[in-house]
Amino acid sequence: MNTHLALVLLLLAAAIVMFMANRPRMDAVALLMIVIMPFTGVITINEALAGFSDPSIVLIAGLFVIGEGLVRTGVARRLGDWLNATAGSSETRMLVLLMLTVSGLGAFMSSTAVVAIFIPVVLRICQNTGAAPSQLMMPLSFAALISGMLTLVATAPNLVVNAELIRQGEAGFGFFSFTPFGLTFLALGIAYMLFARRFLPVSAKREDGGRRQPNLLDWVTQYGLTDRTLRVRVLTDSPLIGKRLEELSLRDSGVNLLAIELPGRFGTEVNRPNARTELAAGQILLLDVIAPDVEIDRMLRDYKVEKNPLGDGCYFTDRSQEIGMIEVIVPAESKLIGSSVLQARVRSEMGLTVLGLRHGREVVSQGLLDETLKVGDTLLLTGFWSDIRKLRSEFSDLVVLNLPTEHKEVLPAANLAPQALAVLALTVGMMVSGVVPNVHAVLIGCLLMGLLGCVDFNSAYASINWKSLVLIVGMLPFSLALQRTGGVDLAADAVTHLAGEASPRVLLALLFAITAALGLFISNTATAVLMAPVALAVAKDIGASPYPFAMTIAIAASAAFMTPVSSPVNTLVVGPGNYGFGDFLKIGFPFAVVVMVTTLAQVPWLLRF
Repeated sequence: MNTHLALVLLLLAAAIVMFMANRPRMDAVALLMIVIMPFTGVITINEALAGFSDPSIVLIAGLFVIGEGLVRTGVARRLGDWLNATAGSSETRMLVLLMLTVSGLGAFMSSTAVVAIFIPVVLRICQNTGAAPSQLMMPLSFAALISGMLTLVATAPNLVVNAELIRQGEAGFGFFSFTPFGLTFLALGIAYMLFARRFLPVSAKREDGGRRQPNLLDWVTQYGLTDRTLRVRVLTDSPLIGKRLEELSLRDSGVNLLAIELPGRFGTEVNRPNARTELAAGQILLLDVIAPDVEIDRMLRDYKVEKNPLGDGCYFTDRSQEIGMIEVIVPAESKLIGSSVLQARVRSEMGLTVLGLRHGREVVSQGLLDETLKVGDTLLLTGFWSDIRKLRSEFSDLVVLNLPTEHKEVLPAANLAPQALAVLALTVGMMVSGVVPNVHAVLIGCLLMGLLGCVDFNSAYASINWKSLVLIVGMLPFSLALQRTGGVDLAADAVTHLAGEASPRVLLALLFAITAALGLFISNTATAVLMAPVALAVAKDIGASPYPFAMTIAIAASAAFMTPVSSPVNTLVVGPGNYGFGDFLKIGFPFAVVVMVTTLAQVPWLLRF
């Protein structure tokens, strides 16, 4: 062993120790290695930084952006809602559909993002059905990990292994090269979890130690709004047709017009009314009945509109994607003190409507518009979420007290789901057909997502998991340094020596075991960076095709089922599922063995030595 190799191995060992201790954080370790590696004399600083220009890094970043487009447009959430409605009360059907849905979505976007999306979906399902979250959270994480074995772009280790193949002059994998293996593992994973879930802890529902954040239904009940919501359709002979709102003075009739529903190209659109809005036949009006003496039936007859209830009849909850609420308090320095609710001109100044008022804990139930505002009063306002966000940032006369839980679930581009799906289909089509390189196809997809409004610059930058990208970039110099100093050849010789004269299948088993073992302590992406060149060197030594060896490394890197720190998707479900380290080992180790045995049987058969 030469001095340069010894220095590189010493740095690699130090990096692994820091990864295991998680001190400092992984991306900081990667940056530290980029800085230190040139001092060994093995690589230059330009070579250490070359990973930032690697096409696979740009490809991974672009996939994060496309995944964000699917999140912001509600594609992922609609799948969750469909899952909830379809599975009903059957836990078996729920588990099967959950794993199929998560793996299918994870095949085209970040598995970590998919798990983050589905955790609240699963918790809501468990709350509705009485099931224990622990029975579904681990199947959720397993499905996300298996999704990484379905397509080339499903997870970073696949792209890392593919990039190493290309770097060594091979053709690389196709977009669906992984799919036959992934479908097999998915079927096995579902069957395994249906059996193994009986060994998962049946955790009790976690109690919220602190004060629970209110939701819209809480406020509807607290402020007595149930009987104030009125949803009506404008009939063809209505006198409202052709009239502007400024001509009607609906408030004099005891109602506020909060929103208008119109048919759109891909569903119903909810529009914000203003003084110059002109009413038309067939429009759906969302009204707030503000005066107690309003004669609803007479108003319906006079205006020739008919009731058109939706869901439970309370559009405050049914239209929560578009219309929200916010609780605010009147601070001591507010200019609104001493004025009535009507004089405060909240609607004209802020675009929001006052729904309720509290003096301390006392809710004002009558004469709301004439009530005088005092220091410390609480107002409940409603309006479009964009106006609510503007209130939080631009108005100082009212201070935000509470936002409902639903504000976290608002989709910024809910009406653009068809466009997002079309961009995804186009991107996948370009990648499958090979008309342009994969990275070029993804960049085109990102551009289209932005042009169509599915993402904006802020959300695009925020969606990229920079920690993962920096980790990959920081580990790539090790691959180059180990190849240059003979470390890769040394590791390949050690593997072939351990296997002796055994068959190539035994070599695959040994490589799988080493990769899976490394994955217990360091990220599966870093593992792929280290093991891919070793596996290809082993294939070269024995004169075999590199593809079975590269595929084995990619699958083994994704088979991170055994510990809660093997992959971020496992870490995410630990809290909601109330799992311990032993739960992952007990359930994950047997399935990792199943994946290994299946890989050894399937990879040589499909890819051939």
